[in-house]
Amino acid sequence: MRLRYAGTAYHGWQRQKNDLTVQGLVEDALNAILKCKTNVVGCGRTDAGVHAMKYCANFRTEATIPADKLHLAMNARLPDDIAVCDAVEVEDSFHSVFSCEKKEYTYFITNSNIRDPFLENRTWFFPAQLDLSVMREAAAAFCGTHDFSAVRSVGTNVKTTVRTVHYFDVERDGTQLQMRVCANGFLYNMARAMVGTLVFASLGKIKPEEIASVLEKGERSLAGPTAPACGLYMTGVWYGGKAGEMMLK
Repeated sequence: MRLRYAGTAYHGWQRQKNDLTVQGLVEDALNAILKCKTNVVGCGRTDAGVHAMKYCANFRTEATIPADKLHLAMNARLPDDIAVCDAVEVEDSFHSVFSCEKKEYTYFITNSNIRDPFLENRTWFFPAQLDLSVMREAAAAFCGTHDFSAVRSVGTNVKTTVRTVHYFDVERDGTQLQMRVCANGFLYNMARAMVGTLVFASLGKIKPEEIASVLEKGERSLAGPTAPACGLYMTGVWYGGKAGEMMLK
């Protein structure tokens, strides 16, 4: 399934016992349609308040509902801030996490001294002027294959903290800044910590040329803060086969 959701009202993607989550509502809707308990596997554990413009989830079922009708049935049962855009049948070996080739997150900052009430909980409101050229220089330092321990939060056990960042682009459109980063995988809070480091660089609290050393030392305290969740969106997920064709829509 290809999904979109605004994460403001939810405690992230992953189902939790006492908190409202996207996975919980998606599974509840699917269970009601299929008349059986179904486990939905999402492509990433987006944090509380994080959004997704493109998100992939898979499940197994013997139900006979046509895949091209599933999104209509799901959307009739989901709240307005979650939508299933499409669904396709895929090979048995497909897994939304392990079959993923790369992901893209985009972070949005409203760089203005006047708040925009229509962007509340959708971007990071940051009134101090940010230097685009410095942020681009800092972003370039993250590109390539590195140990990203310095920009991760403790919380999820992983086999390795080495990742490859394919690109990290920074653009400005008036008061809106967009930081688009693509990697073969992301550690817990990695994207938000990198954005916080770019903001720190713009404010003169860290030099772009020091980022390579920060990554080498691997100490979280040397990098910038973790940017707020409200500005982060999952904007790209890449697969091969039918799932890949669906995600490109």
